[in-house]
Amino acid sequence: MLSNNLIKRDTTGAFALIDSLVRHKVKHIFGYPGGAILPIYDELYAWEQEGFIEHILVRHEQGAAHASDAYSRATGSVGVCFATSGPGATNLVTGIATAHMDSVAMVCITGQVGRSFIGTDAFQEVDIFGVTLPIVKHSYVVRNTYDMAKTIAAAFFIAKYGRPGPVLVDIPKDVGLEKFEYSPVNPGDIKLPGCPPIIKHDQKRIIQAANLIRQSSQPLLYVGGGAIVSEAYQEVTELVNYLEIPIATTLMGKGIIDENHPLSLGMLGMHGTVYANYAVSECDLLIALGARFDDRVTGKLDEFACHAQVIHVDIDPAEVGKNRTPQVGIVTDVKSFIQDLLELLKKEGNVDTEQVQSWRNRLNRWRSEYPLLVPKNASNLSPQEVISQVSLNANSAYFTTDVGQHQMWAAQFIKTSQRRWLTSAGLGTMGYGLPAAIGAQVAHPDEQVICISGDASFQMNIQELGTVAQYGLPIKIIVINNKWQGMVRQWQQAFYGERYSHSNMEKGAPNFVKVAEAYGIRGVSINSRQELNENIKDILEYDGPILVDIKVVPDENCYPMVAPGKSNAQMMGDRKSVV
Repeated sequence: MLSNNLIKRDTTGAFALIDSLVRHKVKHIFGYPGGAILPIYDELYAWEQEGFIEHILVRHEQGAAHASDAYSRATGSVGVCFATSGPGATNLVTGIATAHMDSVAMVCITGQVGRSFIGTDAFQEVDIFGVTLPIVKHSYVVRNTYDMAKTIAAAFFIAKYGRPGPVLVDIPKDVGLEKFEYSPVNPGDIKLPGCPPIIKHDQKRIIQAANLIRQSSQPLLYVGGGAIVSEAYQEVTELVNYLEIPIATTLMGKGIIDENHPLSLGMLGMHGTVYANYAVSECDLLIALGARFDDRVTGKLDEFACHAQVIHVDIDPAEVGKNRTPQVGIVTDVKSFIQDLLELLKKEGNVDTEQVQSWRNRLNRWRSEYPLLVPKNASNLSPQEVISQVSLNANSAYFTTDVGQHQMWAAQFIKTSQRRWLTSAGLGTMGYGLPAAIGAQVAHPDEQVICISGDASFQMNIQELGTVAQYGLPIKIIVINNKWQGMVRQWQQAFYGERYSHSNMEKGAPNFVKVAEAYGIRGVSINSRQELNENIKDILEYDGPILVDIKVVPDENCYPMVAPGKSNAQMMGDRKSVV
């Protein structure tokens, strides 16, 4: 119910925007003000004063995009960010592309120069509609004030419809100021001809999938981010338990099942577990759920699951058959597919789990022979043991990462759960981790949020420490400091004759502890195993934000690794344990 202070305000385009956001249950906005979007910020002021909505001020618009992205991932709702015209809008681009590649529901609202100035090369004018066309689900320019409410309703609907993604709404300055007769549009009132109700899948294809499962003696579930979006946690676990078949996940699929489950093989792909990659190379049936067969998973595509028949389930028809032609392709929601499949299998009751027993035994043997190893150097900390220690002491936290070696080690060693794994998978965006942690912490103020970063990645958006400090967000920032762009160095070592061209970060590196302290944030430096063991619990239990600069061995490589152009069965560093 609106207060009298809000009811008495002029119904302008800006009023219609904020009212529409509130009607769509938006609680938080991440943004940065500027000239063209000031009418909207002026209206926002009144709504914040009344407690209807809260704006989180970032230090760079890219941070706003990443924070709203993580907010969406951590809640399942639509993230919202604001930016002004010109450079403000273009600063969102990397964050929009990140959300697009990882199928994250966002509404990005940008200010624009007044309608009469569009096309004149006015101050801070950029055609952000055109700039972002390849990286959004849809774009709008609100040229008529009367269209504001229905445009926002449509943007929210499209962002969540089918395969989620970002939607851009560009609002000229004078549209925000213009008074008009306002007619609200509530969620559910919008009907878009291009977004028909998602059709129930063909029962015949469910039967076909069930038949392939019954015939298989070496099946494998290959589960991606689409299952997370579908919130099919319970269903995936039930399917694994009922059929007693192993499961491997993509980087985006982490958390869909308890990774301590005896049938969980962890992540597959370029830096996946040896046993997950062996499994996909030897399986006779690959059940792909909400996964898109991207190159970081498949390696050499024509040798990926080359002995297997394929069932491919995805909400996006463009993904089914795009990289691998399936024997059974089903365009639907992952959750509903599993529900219908289980119903059919249980009804007919003729699933023989014993025929998969030798396959399970084989996988267990690989698991024992090729475990993920945590190297322990006598004098230096390894990145793997740092991340393992963090995971052991905070297994229920929300984890965000940046991109590089630390990201892959985190994916290997952190056991996480539902919507608690937040990383840039498709675009691989350095600088994602800290603003993502801000978004997750704002979404879940009473939960623990841990950002795992590298010294190179962290410097990409280090200024967001200001946002952490301003709002007192109790984020735990773990900087894995090896003085390198670690993954770049590893590739230069392996494939470029050890020519380390501009990958060393030692010269000019900041003192991260002093930088944190300059923002009023506690900083801690750890240089040894003893210091880590003695302080890790206190660090994670500290009541407030903290940055931990952890010096690790500089030349540790991330293994196993599938080299470019190689099959998943041909891994570098697939070290066999001594039995």
